[in-house]
Amino acid sequence: MAAVDSQTQKSFTYPNSTLQRASRALRCSPFNLNLFQQMLSQRVAMGEITDDNGIKNNFTKFSLSELAADNALIWLIEVGLLRREVDGQGITDSFRLTPLGRQLVESLLYKPEGNPTIGDRLKNTASRILRLPF
Repeated sequence: MAAVDSQTQKSFTYPNSTLQRASRALRCSPFNLNLFQQMLSQRVAMGEITDDNGIKNNFTKFSLSELAADNALIWLIEVGLLRREVDGQGITDSFRLTPLGRQLVESLLYKPEGNPTIGDRLKNTASRILRLPF
């Protein structure tokens, strides 16, 4: 099987609405950019994100239970930023970035965005509740 050189790989072009929704979901999530930077190079297991491990690893803004972390990660999967890691036995408890997530995180490394506004939080919450692509 041939190796893929990520430097020569073409990046996908996403509609502005997709990029805005993904960026808003990322900013409103309970996770720090450090988590997504780690996911640029390797998978991250749920145990590294939850409880005090998340704070110790600088992955979360506050301590998250496994259920709360899973709900937040599932939302980021639905938005298209993350995917669950799969091994020979099936789905694992680890996560990786999708091409959309990789593109967004790499852009945030060079031009960080500010904290989410109240409007951002309201739109993100409405999107999560209604599950409509705003």
